[in-house]
Amino acid sequence: MSQPVSIHPTAIVHPDAQLDSEVVVGPYCTVGANVKIGRGTKLISHVVLDGHTTLGEFNEVFPFASVGTIPQDLKYKGEPTLLLIGDRNKIRECATLQPGTVQGGGKTVVGNNNLFMAYTHVAHDCIIGNDNIFANSVQLSGHVEIHNGVVVGGISGIHQFCRIGDMAMIAAGSIVVQDVPNYCVAQGDRATLRGMNIIGMRRRGLTATDLNVLKSLYKQFFLSPLPTVAETMEACREQGLLDNPHALRMAEFIASANRGVVRPAEGGNHDDLSATI
Repeated sequence: MSQPVSIHPTAIVHPDAQLDSEVVVGPYCTVGANVKIGRGTKLISHVVLDGHTTLGEFNEVFPFASVGTIPQDLKYKGEPTLLLIGDRNKIRECATLQPGTVQGGGKTVVGNNNLFMAYTHVAHDCIIGNDNIFANSVQLSGHVEIHNGVVVGGISGIHQFCRIGDMAMIAAGSIVVQDVPNYCVAQGDRATLRGMNIIGMRRRGLTATDLNVLKSLYKQFFLSPLPTVAETMEACREQGLLDNPHALRMAEFIASANRGVVRPAEGGNHDDLSATI
């Protein structure tokens, strides 16, 4: 049997806000008129939820997080844009997640099972998938896309319109100004590729065959590339690498990059690519 909504006496919840069963609104939280909160979501204390914001089920939002307040974009003129957050996300202390803008499609979207550590910032019009980890003080600029299973190290910044592919890893303190392909590790200011996220791929169930195919694809694109991406794609296809669905996804990500992709530093270390797995 579901439990009723619990609202602390010090909380301020607008009468038009929609709260599902088992929602907990802790001390000194404020919830705006156009907010929708799914079943079992908890606002620990001192949380601000505002704007046209929807939270799914079983999220946890920690003290002093600001979710759904207006975007930090001077073009924004009060339009009813959206912030859509899925299920089972953890939004830690002082994190800020903001809605979209009309110019950027009108919505910021967050999937499921993401961890936003303290002081994380998600700007307007970002699209975030599932199962990602954002360490302390990660800053996502407007229009950034984060796919699935990504880890972004602390105090890293992602430039506007950049994409981070599935299972990529961004080392702490990095500044990313181009796309980071699936399964890769990027590090530095400005970030360069340092190899592949072998441990992360193993943890997520990729096989030794998958890893060896992906390593071959990485070498083809980044260590011995042909003059154009199209030619490199064709070479990978002729070698049968694109028969692997993970490799095909990575190659298509690289081919579709509008800002270009992060590449290895000259003379960079690629020890994780040197041996068969």
